[in-house]
Amino acid sequence: MLTITHLTKHYGDKTAVADLSLTVPPGAITGFIGRNGAGKTTTLRSAAGILDFDAGVITIDGHDVRTDPVSAKRVTAFLPDNPDLYEFMSGLDYLSFIADIYGIPATSRRSLIERYATAYGIDGDLGSSVGSYSHGMKQKLALVSALIRTPRLLMLDEPFVGLDPVAAHRLKGDLRSLCDAGGAVLFSTHILEVAQALCDNIAIISAGRLVVSGPTSSVVGDSSLEKVFLDLQGDSAGAAPPGATPQPAQEGPQPGASA
Repeated sequence: MLTITHLTKHYGDKTAVADLSLTVPPGAITGFIGRNGAGKTTTLRSAAGILDFDAGVITIDGHDVRTDPVSAKRVTAFLPDNPDLYEFMSGLDYLSFIADIYGIPATSRRSLIERYATAYGIDGDLGSSVGSYSHGMKQKLALVSALIRTPRLLMLDEPFVGLDPVAAHRLKGDLRSLCDAGGAVLFSTHILEVAQALCDNIAIISAGRLVVSGPTSSVVGDSSLEKVFLDLQGDSAGAAPPGATPQPAQEGPQPGASA
């Protein structure tokens, strides 16, 4: 579904992502783990076609994000950690606007909006302006705007931040349902317990380089994701857990750019 090959991105003389290769297969939830500034957001924004990159190839469902961006974006939804919403619109107008952009038929958009707005508890607020929403409500509106598109690939940057427990539980179920229908999910998070319980695969990035990737059971083994992650921070190029895929250490500057 998503294939990232030798992705490299610099900000001036700082390397944010260095020669990163990662595959997110259909039918699977992949957790993207790393410290602040490790390169997670840069990778996600590059894959979403929002941020240009210096080297590498990124394809989504066979579509190159550089040479065929329209086709790639048609099957992708990306939820940033701080979504930009049109605050002068009502919630319903915003969702209808998104539905228009992505060609969601009028015959199905109403039921999709009602379904997800009700599930995330904002159905009673769709008539109010987005500018009057709390941070959590805006996060839910952004989630609904992504889910009504039924994307083949859903990428999310720290999606559980700001969600109440009921909404977080609902999101976990929706991510699984999307994958059960043949889609794929890639999301970044600092909530390692959630990643370990929810994700089929784990990818760990450190200082712009992918250091471990593989099935969650192989990455974690008999330990915990928290312990594996903390151990890797002491040696970002150290041995991968048994069954996981180690990524080769490479020479080059260590980034200090924000991810």
